[in-house]
Parts: sequence; structure tokens; C-alpha cells
Amino acid sequence: MNGGRSAAPGRIRIIGGSLRNSRLNVPELPGLRPTAERVRETLFNWLAPVMDGARCLDLCAGTGALGIEALSRGAAGVRFVERDARAAQVLRDNLVRLKTTGGQVAVSDAGQFLQGAPQLQDLVFLDPPFALELWSVLAQQLEQGGWLAAQAWIYVESPRAEVPVLPANWQLHREGHAGEVRFALYRRSLPLS
Repeated sequence: MNGGRSAAPGRIRIIGGSLRNSRLNVPELPGLRPTAERVRETLFNWLAPVMDGARCLDLCAGTGALGIEALSRGAAGVRFVERDARAAQVLRDNLVRLKTTGGQVAVSDAGQFLQGAPQLQDLVFLDPPFALELWSVLAQQLEQGGWLAAQAWIYVESPRAEVPVLPANWQLHREGHAGEVRFALYRRSLPLS
């Protein structure tokens, strides 16, 4: 685990909202990097004014910690997309155990999922496996595929030294660093025609 990630594999904690202090089981899978508690706390402090009733998409969900944190804090629904069937099953099990409503899990490659019929999202968590370098490709699919509400928020997590190339109409709202991780929140504006 790098400096920006939770130190204890196996279980992580939801830090706010109705599920506060609930534990999530985390499968031991190569490359799985649950977002650190302090990063989630900062992010959801930034998002507090817009969480209630938000429609969310957790791409490359992994543990689903970001999406479950969103549900805990009042999101109307979260679509979780995870390509690894084992991780997706643990995510489903966590949702059932926590008695959450509004969470749907799709076992799919994120790029293939975004080729499907779009559903407008108010907030997207974009945290693909770092080694795959998918930020720019997935960002373009989100922007061009009709997935984003007019003023959607997009959270992007990447290596500290790498600022992904994103659509020009995604404006950086806030950013931070934790260890070797850069985390940033963008706000979409309508593209110029």
C-alpha cells in the first residue's frame, strides 16, 4: 500500500453519515487500493453541499468505499462498476450486510460499461488502477457519452506526479495530496459548441 492508502488491508471504515463506523470487508486482490480515510474525509467535506439526492457512478469501484460513503451521506443512488468478479461480489455482500438501498453493482470493464445506454450522473468517482492509465480515455467517454449532468462533479485519483489530461470543460475545483496520491475534484461546465 502506498502512503495515500489505508494501512490495514482486509477491512476499512466508513467515516461519515448514516453508516458511520461501519466496516467494509476488503478482498486481497492485486492492485486493489482502497482510498485512505483521510482522503475520503477531505473529499466528502468538499462534497457535503451537493451529496443529498445525488446520482453517482463509482467507476473502477474496487471496494466501493467511495460509493458506499456517498450512500451513507445521502446520495440517491450509486452505480458501482467493477471488472473483477470477486471484488464485485464482496462489494455486493457489503451492501447487503449494511442494509443499504440505492446501490447497484455491474461486473464490467469501465470502458465497456460506458458504451452502454447512459444515465445522467451528478457525481462520478474516477479512480482506475494506476498501472492501466485509463483516466483520459474514461474521462472522454464520460464527457462524450452523455453520462454527465450539466454541472456534474468528477473526482479523480491518480499518482502524485501525474495530472491526467481531462476534457477542457472540466474545471479543477480543489485538489490535495496524500503520500504518492493526487486527489482532485472537478466541476463540469457545458462545452462550447
